[in-house]
Amino acid sequence: MTDEQPVGSLSPTPLGALFGTFALGLVLGWGLHRVAEELWGAAPLVSWTQVLAIFLAAGVLGGTAWVTWRHVHVHRRWLEPHRAVNRLVLAKASALVGALVSGGYAGYALSWLGLQAELAEQRVVRSLLAALAGLLVALAAVALERACRVRNDDPTN
Repeated sequence: MTDEQPVGSLSPTPLGALFGTFALGLVLGWGLHRVAEELWGAAPLVSWTQVLAIFLAAGVLGGTAWVTWRHVHVHRRWLEPHRAVNRLVLAKASALVGALVSGGYAGYALSWLGLQAELAEQRVVRSLLAALAGLLVALAAVALERACRVRNDDPTN
């Protein structure tokens, strides 16, 4: 086991997984417009509450990343194991969800471009803002994931 990772180690969320999840969200968001109009006769609206809630989630994750970084890397203190695992799981899940949400809202915005429908411009603007907020969620989650990493100062490894 010289070049293998130790059993039980975790690696950072791969960038490819984030891009793939974003692309999946893009396709689903774009398709939502068409499917909703076929099934229900109207496409969903994007409210300011949705946009602000996603920005709030990004802020909470960013704040948690900052506090964790300072605790572990600046003050050089250990997190309790259950707290470290909770934050790491939150970070990994939030990174993927943030990418999916960002792609979903971006796809929904793209589906409205060039259409002269009522409220089309409103849907584009709010969807793009929600996509930006989802991107911030993913970035804050990746920062939290990186903040949970600990250095291996053991010279025997």
